[in-house]
Amino acid sequence: MTPRHRAPTRDRRALRAALLACATLAAMPARAEPVRAVVELFTSQGCGACRSADPVLRDLAHKPGVIALTLPVTYWDYLGWKDTLALRPLTERQRAYARGRGARQVFTPQVVVDGNGFAVGSDRPALERLIRDACQHGGLPVPVRGETNGDRILVEVGAAPEAKTEIRGDVWLVPVLRSRAIAIQSGENGGRTATYVNVVRGMQRLGPWTGQPTRFEVPDTQARVADADSWVVLLQGAADGKPGRIFGAAKGPGL
Repeated sequence: MTPRHRAPTRDRRALRAALLACATLAAMPARAEPVRAVVELFTSQGCGACRSADPVLRDLAHKPGVIALTLPVTYWDYLGWKDTLALRPLTERQRAYARGRGARQVFTPQVVVDGNGFAVGSDRPALERLIRDACQHGGLPVPVRGETNGDRILVEVGAAPEAKTEIRGDVWLVPVLRSRAIAIQSGENGGRTATYVNVVRGMQRLGPWTGQPTRFEVPDTQARVADADSWVVLLQGAADGKPGRIFGAAKGPGL
């Protein structure tokens, strides 16, 4: 959970300005909300420093151009409270991010923006810069669309930008729980109630993307795991088993 950085209080207009920097990105297909940034917050109910990161992510979750995800990890469970939402695959995802950037350790709270920007999760100004910089460098260049049709989930991924035809990636269906309040009984946050948004409940690889338009159709039961009540789709590059840049994303119902 170290470093325990406290982000200074700032007017949230700066965050809105960062998102508006993406306004020139190409429109997504019809009926799809354009997603301009994906923010992953690695956190833990047993981490005292994570309390100040939760409201930052909640603010982002209300932004129409952002997918803001909570990824609870397991490695602080020994501190006196076992995280009731943590999943080992999410811990491994954070460690894989660390290996990909040559970092020796992981910590909470940590945010990852578009798979390749990293900051302390409570540091709002740093997060604003990451979102602004990501948008100014092309944002999410590949259109992704997801929708429900009866008991099926339909996912459409567009082509790579002509100048980047060599990029490759994997398409992931990510079930999420849109909101959950947890009364923490012991540990560093004992006696507090933590409210989380868009909690990741698993990650399911739908298949590869080779730079050409691709379509997937899966039963909606693949998204109804644990207590998930919605989902997102991520198109993410990978190298040697380590997650890379996120090229595109789509929101599911209610997000």
